[in-house]
Amino acid sequence: MKDVAARAGVGLKTVSRVVNGEPGVTPDTERRVQEAIEFLGFRRNDSARVLRKGRTASVGLVLEDLADPFYGPLSRAVEEVARAHGALLINGSSAEDPDREQELALALCARRVDGLIVIPAGYDHRYLEPEIRAGVATVFVDRPAGRIDADTVLSDNFGGAREGVAHLIAHGHRRIGFVGDHPRIHTAVERLRGYRAALEDAGLDVDERWVALGSTSPDRVRSAVETMLDAPEPVTAVFAGNNRVTVTAVRVLAERDRRTALVGFDDIELADLLGITVIAQDSAALGRTAAERLFRRLDGVNEEPESVTLKTTLIPRGSGELPPAANI
Repeated sequence: MKDVAARAGVGLKTVSRVVNGEPGVTPDTERRVQEAIEFLGFRRNDSARVLRKGRTASVGLVLEDLADPFYGPLSRAVEEVARAHGALLINGSSAEDPDREQELALALCARRVDGLIVIPAGYDHRYLEPEIRAGVATVFVDRPAGRIDADTVLSDNFGGAREGVAHLIAHGHRRIGFVGDHPRIHTAVERLRGYRAALEDAGLDVDERWVALGSTSPDRVRSAVETMLDAPEPVTAVFAGNNRVTVTAVRVLAERDRRTALVGFDDIELADLLGITVIAQDSAALGRTAAERLFRRLDGVNEEPESVTLKTTLIPRGSGELPPAANI
């Protein structure tokens, strides 16, 4: 900074103001300082800045899987909000492993991030209580925190699934299969609850042979869908519990001569071209809302933890509007 100040012919305080974007510097002086910075290759010493201000201008994001298309817009939205606040985003994947989630979250805290946004893999987040007490703002997104009170941003998983299944019922279906994620996952449980509620609303019984929860691996999903389609009384429609289930279900149904209705939870790439009816979440809005909440905390807003639920949207494209086959 002394070298920059000497080259620009200004004092250290002026260089500090320019580097930190503070007011009180004329345009001409700022230009000279910026030219000196560029010429000398000056970079701000963030370690010294942390020691002085107690903030790192960085936040952490713990996702389930960076490779999942659902999390791309969410992560990007968090990054954009962080950037607008002059902060760097550091993210990583828990791979749906509670131990890995805890390890990653605490590693980010050890690197003194100012805040955390967590998509939970585990069910007990008391391990974060010391970090929160120490000032690490924490927001949970997509799924609620376990055994602690914290800000949470969710989609309306129950309402969205209920609407999707009701849509199939409205098009004449009475035997509707549900293929979802692991029953230990909050979103899977809520979507199954919405499925059951829609059938109950219509006065229909649920045959437990129509319900298959578990891994979203293609082999498991394929087996579940084929079992429902090959039963003595086959389902006439399938409700897919998330984007990965939908992709496999589309492949299985495409191999069949009999047309089976399909509604998927989560939009997927090319769904508009393939005519796939979906219940769409706004993953970017989830990320943006969580990040804005996080920075409100970092800006000193002190209020009780809040849970925000964002609406889903039914997008009819054809697959969910097919009537039951006449010969079933």
